[in-house]
Amino acid sequence: MKKFLLLTLLMVSAAATSWAATDGVKYDAVNGIKIKNLWIQDRAHTPGEWGNQPYCNTYARTAVMHDGYIYITRSNANTVIQGTDTLMQSVVYKLDASNGNLVKELPLTLDGAVYGNITLSANTIGVDNFGHLYIAPYTSELATESPIYLLDGETGELELVASLEKGDMLARCDYMDVMGDLTREEAECNIMTVGTSSEVIYRWHADQGGDFEGGFEGDPYMAIIEFYPETVTQWGYGPVVKMILGEDEDTRYSGSLFYVDGFTTAPILYDETGTLVEGFEEVNPEYWPMDVGANGVCEFTLDGRNFIVYVAAQYTGVDEATMVNKACQSYICELGEGMTLAGMERYWMVPDELGAMSDGGTRVQSMNVEYGVDAEGNEEVTLFIYKCYNGMAVYKIGTNVDSGEPEPGIVGDVNGDQEVNLADVNAVIDMILSNNQDKVGDVNGDHEVNVADVNAIIDIILSKQ
Repeated sequence: MKKFLLLTLLMVSAAATSWAATDGVKYDAVNGIKIKNLWIQDRAHTPGEWGNQPYCNTYARTAVMHDGYIYITRSNANTVIQGTDTLMQSVVYKLDASNGNLVKELPLTLDGAVYGNITLSANTIGVDNFGHLYIAPYTSELATESPIYLLDGETGELELVASLEKGDMLARCDYMDVMGDLTREEAECNIMTVGTSSEVIYRWHADQGGDFEGGFEGDPYMAIIEFYPETVTQWGYGPVVKMILGEDEDTRYSGSLFYVDGFTTAPILYDETGTLVEGFEEVNPEYWPMDVGANGVCEFTLDGRNFIVYVAAQYTGVDEATMVNKACQSYICELGEGMTLAGMERYWMVPDELGAMSDGGTRVQSMNVEYGVDAEGNEEVTLFIYKCYNGMAVYKIGTNVDSGEPEPGIVGDVNGDQEVNLADVNAVIDMILSNNQDKVGDVNGDHEVNVADVNAIIDIILSKQ
């Protein structure tokens, strides 16, 4: 009977859809701030499951976390037959941010018709500061306009916000950033993008209640002349721009300061005149990206401190604890006094790895945060990181974050939820498949994580029946 139950449990655990895996790292607290990985889906930790997901695709390039969900956009994912026409339709995958489970697929429509059928029609997905989701396509060096759309996160319906004129300097643009309110109902709005393999940046501004116009004293473009390193004279492939919030109500959504991360550079801070405010020349060399081949940056505040997250490496990084080749990691640093890069302190590198599979040159790594409080009212931040074709992870950061260690006496609680159940069986199976030897999975105490630990957990579960 016991063997039958054991086999049944293994079959159920193998078929379970919940993602129980974490990155298996116990991060040290730094200056009273703690971090914990809530879950991870990727090539390094859950390779079998990750490879079977529809968003594990080189056309699923960007993602964003918003209001308890994760939205991943994939250009031209579905084939739709309409009469004698064959159309390609882009899709957004909506996931539960608490566990990574797929909630629904949102085929995109515009004015009731299929949206897609053009090159990288849904290359950017994001959320503005007022909770409005948006979609933007790639535009080529021949395109004179860059459209941007509002996205209904329940239906997949798009609404055109504006077709933004590029002006006289045309460049290929891959990814967009939005600051403020896209609807212009509650605040001003600024939109930016960067020209690939060029020195051009684009910016559009609209006052509250107004229409968009060129954001550089009426012009939509500017040629940047200052770079770091100084030997760089233009952005590389797939550059990204990230505007940062102003410090007071008058400048909150002005986007007057912004980072550009451009494949050949680390993140560089500029102002709206195109002046280089700060680069990495004064930054501790240990905090330099190990590999500038991927682009991505965001900021957040916590406990009165200012933090920056940026890409540490694309495919050629190193796990500093073991000196083993790893890939697709990010650094989390506290900015220095006056929010400077030069005085920043690195806290963590996360995760240990997402994967090292080429995504075909998308270059971008998506990252954003949401703010909240824990059960005791302590401020905390949820950080989401996504790398096309390799994986994603969600982290909790705060002064009162649980370390993830099981309570004393709860043997077999591998995932740290204070219970021993099928989720722990799944967690150990994922660890075995990814050759993760973290001690939390060593249930039977033999200093190895293997099938014997799966059996040990099942014995614990059966003993409670």
